[in-house]
Amino acid sequence: MQAKEQRYYSPEEYLELETTAESRSEYFEGQIFPMPGGLPNHNQIAGNLYATLNFAFKKQNYRVFISDMRLWIPQVRLYTYPDVMIVSGALEFAEGRRDTITNPIAIAEVLSESTKNYDRGEKFKLYRSIPSLREYILIEQSEKSVEQFFKNENNQWLLSEYQGEEALLSLSSVEFQIAFSDLYDNVEFESEN
Repeated sequence: MQAKEQRYYSPEEYLELETTAESRSEYFEGQIFPMPGGLPNHNQIAGNLYATLNFAFKKQNYRVFISDMRLWIPQVRLYTYPDVMIVSGALEFAEGRRDTITNPIAIAEVLSESTKNYDRGEKFKLYRSIPSLREYILIEQSEKSVEQFFKNENNQWLLSEYQGEEALLSLSSVEFQIAFSDLYDNVEFESEN
């Protein structure tokens, strides 16, 4: 049996392919990985968080982006599309780009069965190489549960966990709170299990 030869792409080749692609892909160390489409719960949760953040930061020096904004992490050569990102102050773009940022202070990912181990493990490790990143939020879509990682002044990542109907998520990198009743508004747990 012949092994299939692995094709490696330059960042420039990847970006060119992304401009005409029908679906988004992630780029890591020369390889391109298709990103799976999200289920309604995934989309609803990311949308609820984005809308609440965007409204809360009105007339403040923060920008909030949802999954269509690309992130470049040059230290590890990763292009990806986080579910939600927060940037404080001026946007910093990848060299020569206006569609790819490099300086989020917070990232939120809505977990799915196919990506949750990657989001908790290798992807979090890659995200930790972003100098500006202070907070990483992992949101379950099959139950009301959130893991929050915050980088303290000693560069240690601390974990807080929130669960249940009455929980309230308070971000550490910015002044913001969201009740689980708002975060999980219109989410139907039984339909996507």
